[in-house]
Amino acid sequence: MEDNQSTHPAHCVQQQLEVCNARDVDAFMRWWAEDCCYYGFSDQPLAKGVAEVREQHLMRFREPNSHGRLITRLCLGNLVIDREVLTRTFPEGPGEVDVIALYEVGDGEISKAWFKMGEPRLLNASP
Repeated sequence: MEDNQSTHPAHCVQQQLEVCNARDVDAFMRWWAEDCCYYGFSDQPLAKGVAEVREQHLMRFREPNSHGRLITRLCLGNLVIDREVLTRTFPEGPGEVDVIALYEVGDGEISKAWFKMGEPRLLNASP
């Protein structure tokens, strides 16, 4: 059985962010429940189950500049709310986007997650 720190919701979310930034899909998936659900805000299904979440992230992990920077985190019970800035490669070029992520965690795994994306900002865009 895992200790309380390793199953605390904030710990689980932090660990999945770190391995996401390392682009280690196997380590990333360790933090997601087998029957997890992944939503766009507010209830747009994006992926259901670990196979779909894995597939969605494999594409993102191929981006050489993909990186999530945590701005702030709030925790209440089994819910974790992160404000992040994601660096990505958009069809128009490299940029950043603000994200609010809400994670529901149980038994040391993320069971549900909701993501609200802002408008992408291109980096080094010419005026």
